[in-house]
Amino acid sequence: MLRRSFQPGIAAGKAPCRRPGDCHVDEKVIRQPVGHPLETKAGSHHPLVDERENARLYDYENRVKEGFDGIVQVLKKISALQHEVDFEQQAQRIARGELGFELPQEILANAWVEQLDMRRLFAWCVFKTYHRFTDEFYTQSPLAHKDESQFDEFIQSCGFHTVDISPCADGRLAHVIRYVLRLPHRNVRRKSYAGAMFDIDNSVEKWVETEMMRFREGKPNTADKPTRYLKVVAYHFSSVDPLHQGCAFHASDDDKAAEGGLERLNSFKTAVEANFCCGASLDLLLIGLDTDTDSMRVHVPDAEGVIHLDRFVDTMDVYKVTQFGTAEEGRKFIANQVRSCSPEAIEGTAKFAAHLIENNLSQIEYVRRYFGDAYPDTGHAERFIGAGVGFEEIQLRNLMYFAYLNTVEEAIADTDVGIKIFTGLNVNKGLPVPVVVRFDYHGQVPGARERAEQHCQRVTRALNERYAALAEQGMLHILQVIRDCNANAPIEVLQCSVNPEIDGGH
Repeated sequence: MLRRSFQPGIAAGKAPCRRPGDCHVDEKVIRQPVGHPLETKAGSHHPLVDERENARLYDYENRVKEGFDGIVQVLKKISALQHEVDFEQQAQRIARGELGFELPQEILANAWVEQLDMRRLFAWCVFKTYHRFTDEFYTQSPLAHKDESQFDEFIQSCGFHTVDISPCADGRLAHVIRYVLRLPHRNVRRKSYAGAMFDIDNSVEKWVETEMMRFREGKPNTADKPTRYLKVVAYHFSSVDPLHQGCAFHASDDDKAAEGGLERLNSFKTAVEANFCCGASLDLLLIGLDTDTDSMRVHVPDAEGVIHLDRFVDTMDVYKVTQFGTAEEGRKFIANQVRSCSPEAIEGTAKFAAHLIENNLSQIEYVRRYFGDAYPDTGHAERFIGAGVGFEEIQLRNLMYFAYLNTVEEAIADTDVGIKIFTGLNVNKGLPVPVVVRFDYHGQVPGARERAEQHCQRVTRALNERYAALAEQGMLHILQVIRDCNANAPIEVLQCSVNPEIDGGH
């Protein structure tokens, strides 16, 4: 038996507010190095937690972030040597040994006549580290999921044929697919927007494309199968500092963040049904993520698909209750909580919600084991901005701020928020804003590569124009890359503002 009573309804209502004092972290810490595993007592492992997977994911996150976070210290070491006779040789030796790549010779060669341009070197190092990290992702599959081949079968058993998730573009949600929800990233569509306010027209187009694929090619299943397209919004909030570290787009107002996500979901459903038919194959799900602990609020819809903001399952509560029992008891409790939250929920929806809740327990323990009660970087600590279409490899928290766009004009809110964040993270400390402009394309489509190049060039020009003051001061640097997503190939570098003469050999 469990040591704590499994009473239905414990986590079904609105969770009690957690005060900042409940989590002992230094809220001033920014870009704290990834933590070290905490000592745990024997027998304290949660029965529903995959510890082996946690260790593998931690090793990957730690290794990638250390690559970015070591840049400043290496450049400080190099800067101290710039008046040495053999400065260039020493600098390259340090860069190769500690960063794994060389620095632009032209920048080093000018150090004897003028101050070493540390801003350009910093941007170069960020871009090179990003390039190396993406190459590993696409060639070695470090985040491969053990259930990837069975995922489509599983979601169809829940009554869905597609899972489409729109999280907020905040870097603290970049890991929501592979880490927080523990889903295979290749099988889930992800498009990030500031405030999780996704583009309805774009989502309608994706819905049409998906249904056409089912009708014409039977992928992922045939159109006669009674499955639905699941659209999910992930808004976020902060339990440590709710008044300052919530969603910037919604001015850290948790209610507005949840209301905005729900409004966008309902508008999307209305758009599909108005253009096609009432009751079109579409379901909705709303998730709230606590960016300090990675626990979630899962708003389970009722039988009519209606989502109520005051009805949700709090996964932190579930974690605390189920940690003392067996796996079977824990799963029964989760199922009871889902039913308590929404007694009339469709069976498949309840099954999928329970799956997400159980998966999230591993992530809650991941944070507690490797970081403590909460992440040390409760606020923004992204390393660069990503703008464009693609970035499948970004599955790590606070690594990149993402602005999904085809043109800067259509995503002004996203890019402005990103620049505001990096003004605090970098510009105010004398460091430039590194931006990766990227457009993935389908190589089998005639002219697709050329159009991707044109998109990169157009967005780069627009960014330089909109943030001209930063660009003129050398405080904005842009790397342009493209990728053939059909070839499963690494990225291809087009141009880098650190040195316009450097192209694909970057």
